Amino acid sequence: LCPCLLATAAIASHHHAEAFSPQLQSAPLPLPRSVAGATMSSTSLRLAADASQSSATTIESSSSSSSPSSQPDAPQRSTKTLGLLTFDLDDSLYPIEPVLRDANEVFVRTMKDYGYDLEIDDIVEAGKRIREEAGPVRGTVMSHTEVRLEAIRREMERAMLEKKLMECAEDWATEVESLTAPIRQSAERWARSAVSQSVVESIYSAWERERHHSAERHLYPEIIDALRKIKEEHPDAIVGAVTDGKANPMLMVFSLAPFFDFCMSWEDDAAGRTEFFKELGSVDGNADLQWIYRAAYDKYTEIAETNREMKGTKGGKGGEEDGSGDDPIWIHAGDDLAYDVGGSSSCGARTVLLDLDAEYGQTAKLRFGRDAKSPSWNTASEDELENRRVMNDAAEVMVDKRVGRLSVLPDAIDEILKGG
Repeated sequence: LCPCLLATAAIASHHHAEAFSPQLQSAPLPLPRSVAGATMSSTSLRLAADASQSSATTIESSSSSSSPSSQPDAPQRSTKTLGLLTFDLDDSLYPIEPVLRDANEVFVRTMKDYGYDLEIDDIVEAGKRIREEAGPVRGTVMSHTEVRLEAIRREMERAMLEKKLMECAEDWATEVESLTAPIRQSAERWARSAVSQSVVESIYSAWERERHHSAERHLYPEIIDALRKIKEEHPDAIVGAVTDGKANPMLMVFSLAPFFDFCMSWEDDAAGRTEFFKELGSVDGNADLQWIYRAAYDKYTEIAETNREMKGTKGGKGGEEDGSGDDPIWIHAGDDLAYDVGGSSSCGARTVLLDLDAEYGQTAKLRFGRDAKSPSWNTASEDELENRRVMNDAAEVMVDKRVGRLSVLPDAIDEILKGG
């Protein structure tokens, strides 16, 4: 376990932020002033406030504000503008467990259509072996797509090899175990050549298509109404997705696509993903979760600038059309403490932890809680899971709002914008 991460989980809250923002002097991200806070240090884009000041507010129902008479001398707070709203996807807008189950069922049927009698467990186990064989760093940084494509190919080659060895044994009137090494080697070469890459990709594409279709069918009931309300209240806000999975809301044309402007995936930047996991397992540095959020913020500024040009308006980073002199706020919402809260907060975002009620069926608590039990589809190693638990503890003080139901998400966003 990475000693620096263990130390991070135990020290004062401003050091928690540094678990997610190492070596920031080299290329500071241009942040909205209202997000960045009062003071920027040379080593962190945004230090978390003291634990006593940064305890997350839990939103249970429609938010209630303090009566003016209860604090007659309190100065009037100006409401900030929402410039960028980013979301995690899996287990944040829909439950990932049934989505993967549906996609896996389609995968098995497609394999059978091509003549392969394989089960999804065969692919999952093959994926674990592929990561182990690749080593602790390379195996961990491999994308979901890389692992699944290689796992599909390997299992298809294994099936073809077994078939060819049986044929050879019959031809030689002997048992498979009695076949000589040269015959086995020839059969292995034949199996590798017999598996078509186009068939491998076709099978994978069928799985990915069903993943998106199933996600649309399993969207949390309130999310569309919540997104519609947010859009109505903040029509100029840019909405994006930041995900470590394979989903893309822009492909969910019957549900999420109309509400999103862009999507950033961990699979889009192999170099950034590699650097993150090197630091995650290193004894010399902390895990940098910022690269994907920097990419998301860069995409936001690009879209915002294009929008301003189309409207013929001017403004700073994210725009200053309201004349308040304050740059718009960036808010990120997701279910994962380490990746969603820790990563986005260290880049200057305000955070909403989607710690949803049990009926939503989220899996983060099951994967990283004290009585954690990894789902069957998860190929992460035990070391990786343990490091994530430490990072989760470090991110607790970075939660600005915590919601148990998606119907109150618009209220949580409004409270952040009002300075709550």
